[in-house]
Amino acid sequence: MRVTGTGHASMRIDTPAGSILCDPWVNPAYFASWFPFPDNSLLDWETLGQVDYLYLSHLHRDHFDAPHLKRFVSKKARVLLPEYPTSELEDQLRELGFTDFIKTVSEEVVELDGGLKVMIQALTSPTDGPIGDSSLWVEYDGVRLLNQNDARPTDLSLFTSLGHVHAHMLQFSGAIWYPMVYELPQSAKTAFGKQKRDRQFDRTWRYIDDLKASHVFPIAGPPCFLDDELWQFNDIFGDEGNIFPDQSVFMKEYAKVGGTNAIVLLPGSVTEVTESSAETTHPTDVDEFFANKVAHLEEMRERKRPIIVAEKASWRHPEIDVLKEMKRRIEPLLEESIYLAKGVGGPVRFDLVGYDGESVESIVVDFPGKEVRRYADEKVRYRFRTERALVEHLLFIDEVDWVNSLFLSCRFSAARIGQYNEFVYAFFKCLSEERLQYAEGWYDEHERTTDAEDVTLGDWVVQRRCPHLKADLTRFGIVDGDQLTCQLHGWRFDLPSGRCLTGVGHQIRARRVGEPAPSTEGDTPEAAATPA
Repeated sequence: MRVTGTGHASMRIDTPAGSILCDPWVNPAYFASWFPFPDNSLLDWETLGQVDYLYLSHLHRDHFDAPHLKRFVSKKARVLLPEYPTSELEDQLRELGFTDFIKTVSEEVVELDGGLKVMIQALTSPTDGPIGDSSLWVEYDGVRLLNQNDARPTDLSLFTSLGHVHAHMLQFSGAIWYPMVYELPQSAKTAFGKQKRDRQFDRTWRYIDDLKASHVFPIAGPPCFLDDELWQFNDIFGDEGNIFPDQSVFMKEYAKVGGTNAIVLLPGSVTEVTESSAETTHPTDVDEFFANKVAHLEEMRERKRPIIVAEKASWRHPEIDVLKEMKRRIEPLLEESIYLAKGVGGPVRFDLVGYDGESVESIVVDFPGKEVRRYADEKVRYRFRTERALVEHLLFIDEVDWVNSLFLSCRFSAARIGQYNEFVYAFFKCLSEERLQYAEGWYDEHERTTDAEDVTLGDWVVQRRCPHLKADLTRFGIVDGDQLTCQLHGWRFDLPSGRCLTGVGHQIRARRVGEPAPSTEGDTPEAAATPA
């Protein structure tokens, strides 16, 4: 099995039975804020795009690059389609000209022509990617590969049950806006960023240890930020709180925990994987490349500057009445929302900075009141500040996912009172009837499902599944005194009270070892799911 690195989470997998191109991303994403690094735009994409199969893990735009797919990837390629709850991925690929789809069933092995086997595990929580994320398992002639990219499955035992994995590709770096955009003192940002950076590595080590593959490939990050306004987000300033460490940092940190089996893929690197070895050739010396990272970034910044300028020129739509259009788009969804609106629980304020960089129009999405209106000087728990032009553009293109556009762009600042609230971002990811109905149904089903199984962790008896996204706490749970941390997403719980310390809601059931279990007589699923 031959694996060619094509940048970020992208790779081409070649076997005698066929070739698979995964997640090709070249063009800037998220309002021209993210670029692939190292630069992959100079690869021979005319050749790389002539493949038998295409796999898109999910719709995040650093994985789904529509212009690139349309121009460079053969429309004869058969699409390996994850089993997602909505048809958006298939619909968008059909719009680009793809017609041949293999509609996989999650966690079921499919045997393709010539003995090539694949399996896709689809994750379908509203918080997984843009309504879905997935991993691809591939086997040919006894050699097995898992392209986990940036999916976060709660358990890798399914993949180990299919046989020893020889190549494990997985994310290790940040891909979010936290904590950089929050209006906090720099010292607090650094402290929170360091916590997140450490959790990212801890989660990666746990996945690596669970799968125990022969070789580990750090992929799916980090992006680079070439706009002067975002340049400070690159991990080139010695900031221990930067959440975007690169592959060279991964290699150093992995070595500290005893890792010796990692392979870096630059764009153009080729690894020949067998059952007993992995031989890699690179287009340039890897260590030397990362030693000169700043110079490479500065050269890219100058070369890509016209692209950024052109993108920015396309965002302004002064003819759009933002308040009127937000009311038209969002109020019907607020009216239908039960779980998401209750989860947000208060008004969310958007401060829109005008073209002059000074004037501000403040608009409130009032979840309890089910309306969008002008800000009336009331206290709000959640506030976003961004350029008016960005919201104009979202409305102009009828964007249904403001997370997969505005928020991932990092072109905003945020403030909140209290804990993280996943429902805020879940709602603004679901600005369509189809997505909203799915998310409401998902939360309804999970709110009504109790987790009856308990496990012992240290001095505590706790429910086995994390209240956040059902991770197995026997694998991901760490107890330190009276606190439990789920390492899958870094959520923390106060065990004596059961209170979630990381976000709103998500009460955990816990008691000290030796204490009797509380009586459940007369409880209903609804009552069991309600925090005390």
